[in-house]
Amino acid sequence: MAIKGAFGLPFAEAEDFFLRKIHLPTAKYDDIKAAAHDRAFIVAGAAKADLLADLYRAIGDARTRGGLEEFRQHFEQIVFTHGWPYTGMDSAAGRAWRPRIIYETNLYTSYAAGRYRQLMDSPNLRYWLYRHDPLVTNPREQHLGWDGLILPRDHPFWKTHFPPNGWGCKCRVIGIEHPEDARAIGGDPDKHLPEGWGEIDPKTGAPKGIGKGWGYAPGANAATPLRELIEQKLFNLPAPIGAALWENLGPALALEQRLAWTSLVSEASTTMQASNHAALAHVAAPATVSDLAARGVPLKSADIWLRDAELIHALRETKAGRGAALTEAVWSDLPELLKTATPYLDTVDAGIVYVFEAPEGLGKVAVRVNYTSKVNDGAKRDKLTSNFIRTGGLIEPADIRAGGRYVPLDR
Repeated sequence: MAIKGAFGLPFAEAEDFFLRKIHLPTAKYDDIKAAAHDRAFIVAGAAKADLLADLYRAIGDARTRGGLEEFRQHFEQIVFTHGWPYTGMDSAAGRAWRPRIIYETNLYTSYAAGRYRQLMDSPNLRYWLYRHDPLVTNPREQHLGWDGLILPRDHPFWKTHFPPNGWGCKCRVIGIEHPEDARAIGGDPDKHLPEGWGEIDPKTGAPKGIGKGWGYAPGANAATPLRELIEQKLFNLPAPIGAALWENLGPALALEQRLAWTSLVSEASTTMQASNHAALAHVAAPATVSDLAARGVPLKSADIWLRDAELIHALRETKAGRGAALTEAVWSDLPELLKTATPYLDTVDAGIVYVFEAPEGLGKVAVRVNYTSKVNDGAKRDKLTSNFIRTGGLIEPADIRAGGRYVPLDR
C-alpha cells in the first residue's frame, strides 16, 4: 500500500498518515471539521462500515498497482456488491468523476500530510515556497496568484493555505533555507501576500480561493486525540450509525474518554462554577436506539453528555447531605456504571432513565433526549442537539417498577 513520492521512491510519511486513519461513516464530506480529516477516512455518503473498509482497501491496493484505473475497477465492483447509491451514479460523467475524486483526494492529502511532516522535521528549512502546478489546464486565479510566494514556515498563511486547497488542487510546498535560494525553482523573494488574503468567503466558510472544507494544513492535526474526533462526529450522525460506531470504537477510546470525564468532574467539584463544559458520558447501544424508535421516541443521535451545570447541581445536593443524592465517587465513575446499566423509557417525560448498581444502593440518571444546548468546545462555543443527563439520584427498586411509568428497553 506504499505511497510514491518524488522519483518513485516510497514516501513513508505519507504512507503512515494514510494507515493511521480510522473509518468514519458519513453522509457528506463536511460532516466533520476540516482538520479532523487528518484522523478520519471518510467517503461522502458511505455510512456502512464494510463499505468504507472495502473502499479503503481498494485505494491502498490501487496505489501500489494500477493507480486510478485500478481503483475504478474495484470501485464498480464494490458499488455493485454493497448496492451503494452514490451521488453521480445516474450519469456517465458522474460515474467517471466520483471514483476519481475519491482516489485523488486521498492520494493528494496523504502526500501533502507526509510533506508537511517532512518540512516540520527539517528545522533548517525556515521558509516555505508555494508552487502552482503548471500542468493544470484550468487553474484557479487565487492559486496562480500565490505561485512563487515565499513565507516563514510559522506564518499563519500556512495554517489555512497549505495545499491542496480544493478538489483537484495539485499545488505543492517546497522548503528552503533562504529566500534568495528559491529563484531557480520558481520562487519570488519580492512577492507579497495580496490584500485581504485571509478574508473569509461566506459561501465556503474558508478564505477566498480555498474550497469548502479545505482551509487547513493536511497533517498538522494528525495527533488530534481520537476521542475529540469521535465525539465531534457522534452528534452529526444518525443515532443508529453513531451507536454502531461507538460499539466498534468505544473500547479503543476508553482511556481518552476517561481522562476527559475525570477532568470535567475534577474541575466542577473544585470550582463549583459552571462554564458550559460537557463530557461524553455514554453512547446508547444499537438495540436501545432501535427499541426507542419503535416506541415512538427516535433519537437524533446516540451520544449522551453531562454538562458541568447539572453536575454542579448534583454535587451541591450531595454536599447538602440529601439522602437520595449520588456521591461524588459515583459521578466520577458514571461512564463505567452506565456500561452495565439497564435503560428504561420514561413514558411521562419521553426520556431515558439508566438504572445501575451503586455502592450505596440502586442509582439512576435521567436523560433528556434530542435537546439543543450550547456547549464549550475548547475556546469555541457550539450549539448542538443531543442527549443530556439532567439529574441523578438513588431510588428504591420498587420505584422503577411502580405505576408502569418506566418501560425497560433493549440493550
